[in-house]
Amino acid sequence: MRIIHLFVIGALIFAAAYVYRIKMESTARTERVLRLHADIREQRDAIAALRSEWSKLDAPLRLQGLAERHLPLKPVNGTQYDQLKNLPDRPPRLVKPGEPDPIGAMINTIEAATDADTVTGSVPQPEDKQ
Repeated sequence: MRIIHLFVIGALIFAAAYVYRIKMESTARTERVLRLHADIREQRDAIAALRSEWSKLDAPLRLQGLAERHLPLKPVNGTQYDQLKNLPDRPPRLVKPGEPDPIGAMINTIEAATDADTVTGSVPQPEDKQ
């Protein structure tokens, strides 16, 4: 009979220790969740502060004032434009009008070689070891 009493007391002590361990783990996890919520709240507050600062810095009236203060811009007059006849001559062509484009020909040969490899299925295979 005493053995059964000792066994029941041991089971109760084990159960109490197990419940205590579960309680401590849940408390630690709850604290971690609360810390994460606080971190999220801080990050959201920081984002809100940055957005408000960005909207302040991006205000059109502020940018207009900065442009007027720091950029020496003047209004464009119609007399500032020149006539087309005063444009400089076009640079000389490197390719004569009837010849194919050399760079385009190189690209076409590379693409044709790549397409030929994929069409024929010539994928390099490892050598068979005997």
